[in-house]
Order: sequence, then C-alpha cells, then structure tokens
Amino acid sequence: MVTLEDVSRLQVVSGKGGTGKTTVAAALALALATAGKRTLLVEVEGRQGIAQLFETQALPYEERKIAVASGGGEVYALAIDPELALLDYLQMFYKLGGAGRALKKLGAIDFATTIAPGLRDVLLTGKACEAVRRKDKNGRFVYDYVVMDAPPTGRVTRFLNVNDEVAGLARIGPIHNQAQAVMRVLKSPETAVHLVTLLEEMPVQETADGIAELRAAKLPVGRVIVNMVRPEVLDEGGLELVRTVSRSSVARSLSAAGLGGARRGGHAERLVDPLLQQAEEYAERYALEHEQRAVLGELDLPLHELPLLAEGMDLAGLYQLANELRKQGIA
Repeated sequence: MVTLEDVSRLQVVSGKGGTGKTTVAAALALALATAGKRTLLVEVEGRQGIAQLFETQALPYEERKIAVASGGGEVYALAIDPELALLDYLQMFYKLGGAGRALKKLGAIDFATTIAPGLRDVLLTGKACEAVRRKDKNGRFVYDYVVMDAPPTGRVTRFLNVNDEVAGLARIGPIHNQAQAVMRVLKSPETAVHLVTLLEEMPVQETADGIAELRAAKLPVGRVIVNMVRPEVLDEGGLELVRTVSRSSVARSLSAAGLGGARRGGHAERLVDPLLQQAEEYAERYALEHEQRAVLGELDLPLHELPLLAEGMDLAGLYQLANELRKQGIA
C-alpha cells in the first residue's frame, strides 16, 4: 500500500485540454494536505483556474493559503508570473534589486521572456523547484508537497526538459547552475508526472504519446488519472438484453409498469423507440470506453478513475474528488 512517505514531493499534473487537469491538480493538493500536511498548488499558465475552483479572488504572485484539508492540513496556492519570477532570479543571483525593477519599467523583462520562450519555462519550473527545496530556519521543508498544474500533454515534456537545453547552452555561471539544480529535482524520485485523460480516443492517444515522450526524456512518469468517468448503468447481461430484446417485449414491460397501455392510446408504444435508442447509444459508449481502458492498461502505469459529478464542479465536489484520491491510495 502507498503511504504519504512514498509519495514524490513534486507532483506535476498534465493532460489534454478539456480533461480537467486543473481540477485534478487541485483535488490532489487537497488530498495530500492530510494529517496536518502543507501543500503548495502552483499554476504556471496564468489562467487563474485555481482561484475559480476554490471560489476565491485572483491569485497574486505570492503564496496564499486558500483551503484547509481534512485532518487540518493546509493548501497554499501560487500563480507564477514569469516577469516577477525573473525579477526574483535577478535579485537572487545578481543582486540587482532596484535595477531589476527599472528593467521591468523599461519593458526589458517582457522583451526577454518574449524573444526567449525557453527562458519563461526555466523561470516557471525553477520557481516550483525552489518551493520543493525550501526549508525553514529549523531545517524542515516549508511545504510537504508541491503540486504543479502544468501545461497540456503536448507541451509538458518540452516544458519540463527545457532546463537541460539551457544547461547545455550556458555551460558555466549561475544560469547553468540553476538549470542543473532544477533538473536534479525534475529527474529524481522527488518528482512524479501524472497525466489526466478521459475515456475517449483522442485524449487516450495523446496520453500514450505523452508518456512515450516523458520516458524518452527520462522524466519520471507517475500515474494515469481517468477523469469524469460516467457510472455504469447496465452490466454485460443488460447490454446483451438490449441487443436481443424485441420491441413488443419492451412495450409489454412498460405497460405492466404502468407506463402506457390501451387506455392511454398506446403510450407505451411511443416510448419504445426512444428507450431502445438510448440503450443502443449507451452500449456503443460502453464498448468505446472498454476499448480505451484496454489501451490505458497497456501503458504499464497505475490507473485511477474519478467520477463525473452529476451536480457539476464546485468546492464541495473538489473535496469529494480529493477524498476519492485518498481512498484510491494516490495520496
């Protein structure tokens, strides 16, 4: 059984757009902040998705407590701003202070992060890894876990691996040392990259491709999380019945249940076709989902499923998903 001591301290969550990766990242942060643990949830895409999920104001570029988890743990959040992260970097390594702020006013920082997109990713990953390594005055980690809501699957390998490229270009000096320090975290057991998918062909294929890319880059792949899984309405026996049942049998059953009959003008007959059509659509979807589960099973990774919440996603739903992740042993 997985215990919290076995869980990597940096949890990176990616997934194809529309799979709910931000929701899963937020639920994972809540799940990890159990028994008094402290988790930092990091957003790198500037969409303020975390603030919306936790029903709070837009996040500034500072670590702010946004939730209390079951057992008294705390969830902090940070929306990383590339420009401000660069100012931090310049202050940390070059002690520029006011000169760095002057560069920002002149637009030099925006210029730098625009002409060198790789620099932006270095700053974003570097800030998250700094939070992983940070300790208080007593030598204890400030955060037990850091959860990163990362870019989509198609970009996540390049995003995480950019420091390797930078370390190769800048062979000496602070930039080289910083890039190497970040890669030591990202390519170690301290990190796990999880991919979120749906039981649909395109997200599953993109998940398989993303895992292959991560493995080729020697980045640590964690788990596959299937989100928004619909409940099973019919079992195999019910599906077989759908394939073989006659219209007249369905009509008689509806009438026997009080849903129509001769006295109501054959109302049951009018219900048969829509009912059978719904059943056929369900059977088709069931077969597709079964097929996609088989594809995911071939990836040789732990597989978890989170339910589709009928009431929609709100703060209560987020806590429900966090509890489900804990029950499944992912946190």
